[in-house]
Amino acid sequence: MKHAEHDGQSHTSGGWGSLKEVGTALMHEHVLLEGSKLLLHQNKPDGFACVSCAWAKPANPHPFEFCESGAKATAWEVTSKRCTAEFFERHTVKHLLAWSDHKLESVGRLTTPLRWDAASDRYLPVGWDSAFDEIGRELRALKAQPASVVFYSSGRASLEASYMYQLLARMYGNNNLPDSSNMCHESTSVALPKTIGVPIGTVALEDFGQTDCIFFFGQNVGTNSPRMLHQLQEARRRSVPVVTFNPLYEPGLLNFVNPQSPVQMLTPSETAISTQYLQVRPGGDSAAIMGMCKALITMDDEAQAAGGERVLDAAFLAEHTTGFEEFAGVARAAGWDEIERIAGLQRDAIEQAALTYARAGKVIGIYGMGLTQHHHGVQNVQMLSNLLLLRGNIGKPGAGICPVRGHSNVQGQRTVGITEKPDLAPLDKLQEQYGFEPPRAKGLNTVETCKGVLDGSVHAFVSLGGNFVRAVPDTRRIEDAWRRLRLTVQVSTRLNRSHLVHGEVSYILPCLGRIEIDRQAGGEQSVAVEDSTGCMHGSKGRHEPAGELLLSEPAIIARLALATLDPNPRVPWQEWVADYSRIRDAIAETYPDIFHGFNQRMWTPGGFRRPVAAAQRKWKTPSGKAQFSLPAELDAAPGQGDGSGPVLRMFTIRSDGQFNTTIYSEDDRFRGVSGDRKVLLISAADLQRFGLAAGQVVDVRGVADGASRVVHGLKLKAYDIPAGCVAGYYPECNPLVPLEHHAQESMVPAAKAVAVTIEPAPRAAAAGG
Repeated sequence: MKHAEHDGQSHTSGGWGSLKEVGTALMHEHVLLEGSKLLLHQNKPDGFACVSCAWAKPANPHPFEFCESGAKATAWEVTSKRCTAEFFERHTVKHLLAWSDHKLESVGRLTTPLRWDAASDRYLPVGWDSAFDEIGRELRALKAQPASVVFYSSGRASLEASYMYQLLARMYGNNNLPDSSNMCHESTSVALPKTIGVPIGTVALEDFGQTDCIFFFGQNVGTNSPRMLHQLQEARRRSVPVVTFNPLYEPGLLNFVNPQSPVQMLTPSETAISTQYLQVRPGGDSAAIMGMCKALITMDDEAQAAGGERVLDAAFLAEHTTGFEEFAGVARAAGWDEIERIAGLQRDAIEQAALTYARAGKVIGIYGMGLTQHHHGVQNVQMLSNLLLLRGNIGKPGAGICPVRGHSNVQGQRTVGITEKPDLAPLDKLQEQYGFEPPRAKGLNTVETCKGVLDGSVHAFVSLGGNFVRAVPDTRRIEDAWRRLRLTVQVSTRLNRSHLVHGEVSYILPCLGRIEIDRQAGGEQSVAVEDSTGCMHGSKGRHEPAGELLLSEPAIIARLALATLDPNPRVPWQEWVADYSRIRDAIAETYPDIFHGFNQRMWTPGGFRRPVAAAQRKWKTPSGKAQFSLPAELDAAPGQGDGSGPVLRMFTIRSDGQFNTTIYSEDDRFRGVSGDRKVLLISAADLQRFGLAAGQVVDVRGVADGASRVVHGLKLKAYDIPAGCVAGYYPECNPLVPLEHHAQESMVPAAKAVAVTIEPAPRAAAAGG
C-alpha cells in the first residue's frame, strides 16, 4: 500500500503530526493548560459533545476521545482572544473585507451585540434590548410577505435551539428553513427514503466490530471524521479488508499512527487502512459501482449455470426487495468500455473490488460528499444502496449504509423540524400543540434562497450560526446581491465574512458556545445533539463564558420570537429558556416515537438511538420493500469535461487545517501545502499537456452558461490526481460553481465536478500571488 507521498514526505495521519497540531492550536489560542483539561471531557458520556464533526460517540470512550480536528474546534471556541467593540473602532467593514477567512476568525470570540453603522462603515455596540426591538420591528414590517424572510441554521445548534428555531419560523409564517444539509447530504435525505425507506444511515457504531469488509466512497476520514480511524484501525487488526474509491490518495485512508498507542508512537509501527485503493475519476462513482454490480451479477449467473452456490442473496432479494430483475438487466447490458472510461479505472481493478465484496458476509458502505455533491448525487447514493442490497447488506449486524455527516448536529436539526419541506415536519402535531396554523407551502432551500436574493424576492436573512455567504456557490454573484437585502442577522461566536457582506440593517448577536457553562434562571443547563448514526447525546458546558454579555442560542431565539410574533400563551418561550428540560419535554410531545423519556435517556452512555426501520429490515417505502433504482446515466457529472480537451473537471477539497468554512490555519500538511490556500492540484501529465510548470500561477475560469466566473492567482502544485482533473480548496473556489449547477432532486451544489479552463496569470497578478 502506497503512502501519501507528493512532495518527498510521507503524510501518514495521526501520530506526532497530530499531537503537534493539537498543541499548536491550544498555544495559538492561549489555552494550552485549560484547553488540555477540557479535552478530557470531550465526547464523554458526562461531558460535552464536540462542536466539530458528527461522528458517533462510544459508550466506552477512549481516554482521549477527540481527534485533531475536534481539538482545534475546542481551542477555537475556548480561546482567550476576544473580538471586542474596540476592535471594530479600529477597522471599517471595507477594510476587513480584504482579510482572509483565517485572519478574520483568528481575532477571537465576539463579546458584545453589534449593529452596522452606515455613516462610519463600522459595527458599533448596541444593547440587547435595542437590538431585539429593532430586529422585531423589521421582521414585523415584513410580516405581510412572510416568504421574503429566511431562517437559516448552520448545523451546530443543539436539538433544543433547533426545535425553537423551526417553531419561530413557522409561527412567523413560512417554511424557509434551509440549513447546511442542503449543501452536503440532502442527496442522502432524498435518495435513501426511496430505496430503503429512511433518510439516514443504518449503521451503528457496534457494527464496525462485527463487519467483514468496509467500502469507502468519496469520504476523507483523516480530515472530516478522524475519530472513525479508531474503528478502522480495530477492523484492520481483525484483517477486515477496506476498499476505497477516491480521486486523491488521502492519508487517513492509507496509513494511521494512533496517538494513543505508545507502541505506534515510539516505533515505526503504523496501521495500513485501505487494502485496495481505486483512484476513481470525479463523477465516476456510479460507473464504478455499476461495474461492481455487473461483476457480481455475472458471477451469480455463472454460479447458477454451473449449479454452484449463489453469489447474490437470493432469499433476501425475493423477500425484501423489488426491481432487482430490471436493475440486473441494466447491469448486464452495461459495457465495460464505457464503465472504464467514465470511472477512470481498469476492469480488473473493479472486478477485484467486487470479488472482495462477494467474499464478505457483512459489508459496510461509507460515503461522504464525494458522492452527494454531483449532478447525479442522488443517483450515486442509490447506486451504493443497490450494491449493498445485492447481498443483503442492509438490516443485519455488521453491515449497512453509512453516510458521514459534517456539522455536529446537522442530522439532529432535521430530526426536530429544520426543513423547508412541509411534508417532513409534523405540522398537524405542531398545530395541535401550540394552537396556530402552520404554513403548508414549501419553503426555500439553500439554492432557492440564493435565487431569491438575486431576484429580490428575499428581503431578510436570519442566520443561526454559520458563514452562509462564504459557503454557497457562485460567491461573487451572491455577494453583490446580498448587499441589497433589507435585514441580515447573524447569531455567531466568531467574526466571519458573512458579517461583512450584509444588508441595509445588520446585526451580529454573539452567543455562548456549546463548551461554555450555560447559566439560566433554573440553573446550569445542558443540551443534546444527534450523531451520524442517529444516536442522541447530552452535552454539558464546562468552560466559563467568553464574556458577560453573551446569551445562549435558546435565549436569543426566544427573545427574537417575543419581539416578533403575536403573543401565544401556549408557547412558553421564557419558561423554556429558564429550564431546557421543558424544551425537551416539548420535543418529546411532538416526536414521541423518537424522544419519549428524553430527559431521562439523554445521558445514556453511547446515546439513545432513534428508530431506524431499515436496520430491522422494515421498509417504509410505497411497496413495503427495499427498492432497486436505475441510473439515468453512468457519468454523475455529465458535460463537465471529459479530460481530453482544454476543459478540465475541477472538484473542491478541504484541508486538515479547516472544518467547513472555518480555517484554522493556511497549511495542509497532508498535501504538503504551507502558508497558502491559493493552490490548484494538477497531474504531471496535464502540466506537460498544457505546457505549464509546478509553481506557476494561473487563473481558473468556469465554463458554463456564458457567465464570467474566475478565480485569479492559484499556484499549480503537481499531485497524484486523475488526468483531466484539478482540485482547489473550498470555499476559495466556490466562485467557480454556478448556482444552477446542482444535484437533481436534492439541489445540493455540485462542487465535486465543475468544468473549468486554466491559463497563465498575467505577470503582475502572478507577482502579487
